[in-house]
Amino acid sequence: MKLNEIRDNDGARKGRMRICRGIGSGKGKTGGRGGKGQTARTGVAINGFEGGQMPIYRRMPKRGFKNIFALKYAEVNLGRLQAAIDKGILNAAEEINAEALISAGVVKSAFDGIRLLGDGELTAKVTIKVAGSTASAKEAVEKAGGKVIIAE
Repeated sequence: MKLNEIRDNDGARKGRMRICRGIGSGKGKTGGRGGKGQTARTGVAINGFEGGQMPIYRRMPKRGFKNIFALKYAEVNLGRLQAAIDKGILNAAEEINAEALISAGVVKSAFDGIRLLGDGELTAKVTIKVAGSTASAKEAVEKAGGKVIIAE
């Protein structure tokens, strides 16, 4: 026996039912679609319709809301910032702002501003201008001799 000679046993796989090929096939006439009406036709779109009963999505109470005024910030951790400085793509001597972070590839987009988070170690002395910062991130930057400027 060779690998290219391996096949299923006879009758192991059942062939597909050919519908609408006469009443003797067992799936003739209506082709498994029942009688007449909307569901017998193509392009039927009645998801959520429960035969006139109040649908589940209307019986359930509405909950919550989406705040359309919420601001979206691009988040940067201290570890990511330090890695960019170590690689030489960010200059620690200059002020680090949103444009510098985007051009360095640390963030893809600034959205409504940059938010500095305190995950990771920062050893470089940096001046960073951001829209927001966590207390731990600000403390870590100041401990390294740097400064965090919160932009309005």
